[in-house]
Amino acid sequence: MSNKFRNFFMAFGIASIIIMLCTMDMDYTDIWRYLLKVGIYFPLILGLWLVVYLVNTLSWYLIITDEGKCEGLSFWRVYKLTVSGFALNYTTPCGLMGGEPYRIMELKPYTGVSKATSSVILYVMMHIFSHFWFWFLSIFLYIAFNPVGMSMGILLAVIGCFCMLGIYFFSRGYKTGMAQKGIRLLTHIPFVKGWARHFADSKKDTLEQIDSQIAMLHRQHKRTFYSSLLFELSARVLQSFEIYLILLAFNADVSVVDSILILAFSSLFSNLIFFTPMQLGSREGGLALAVDGLHLTGALGVYTGLITRLRELFWIAVGILLIKIGNNNNNR
Repeated sequence: MSNKFRNFFMAFGIASIIIMLCTMDMDYTDIWRYLLKVGIYFPLILGLWLVVYLVNTLSWYLIITDEGKCEGLSFWRVYKLTVSGFALNYTTPCGLMGGEPYRIMELKPYTGVSKATSSVILYVMMHIFSHFWFWFLSIFLYIAFNPVGMSMGILLAVIGCFCMLGIYFFSRGYKTGMAQKGIRLLTHIPFVKGWARHFADSKKDTLEQIDSQIAMLHRQHKRTFYSSLLFELSARVLQSFEIYLILLAFNADVSVVDSILILAFSSLFSNLIFFTPMQLGSREGGLALAVDGLHLTGALGVYTGLITRLRELFWIAVGILLIKIGNNNNNR
């Protein structure tokens, strides 16, 4: 990728961080007080995400190298792109819109445009696919450890149907590919439909190649497919330890199972309202509801949301800085 594009992505990220800091609806003295309350747990939480991103990278790296290693592309370079890509996604309304073009442009010199595009699409699909499985499996975890009344039973049934629908949709996408379908969908959207039609016609062969690579992973490389899915599910479980550590710092009586359930149902709620950068507001609401559902005080959800937000700001800053660090002068 040329430095011009890297500078654009970095400037966008810095501007987003400044906007987020200026629009936080909490006094900075309160933020500092809560950080002191969390104490040693906060560095542990930051370190935990070193591991979470490592597991995410393992999932993506398996997809990239499913047909053999790419010359010059090390695991740690993919790790850098993972952190920077997520940082850009966190700062973009609707998510999954800033980091993916960046990852494709950085991968292209090593893998070619079709492989770079297909591997990024496949990883995004895997990341979302794992969320549906995480939410679906959490239903049975809740049933195993909590009493289920009529209203909760109906809610869990609705969530289960929603998850099964998502799993079915992505399973179909893995079998036939998603690139051409995605472009075809854009041809019906105002303002972009003209561009989408031209792109679909001019890049037809490339889109077909991308779809064939997507289908190939599920059909011929099942070991890679399921290993990648397992890593992504593992990352979700690891992420729940962040909630566990935060609630321990606030002297809440919680278990690891409680933390998994809080993460599952709060992330489900916040992903249903996906159009705000960093899911501002929706995550805090989801955490408050999830915590209350486990008969803990709703204030703990607010505290958890705040500490999570501060951790995100730290890793966003790291990811934005990594955009300009450790790059090869390789702009093929």
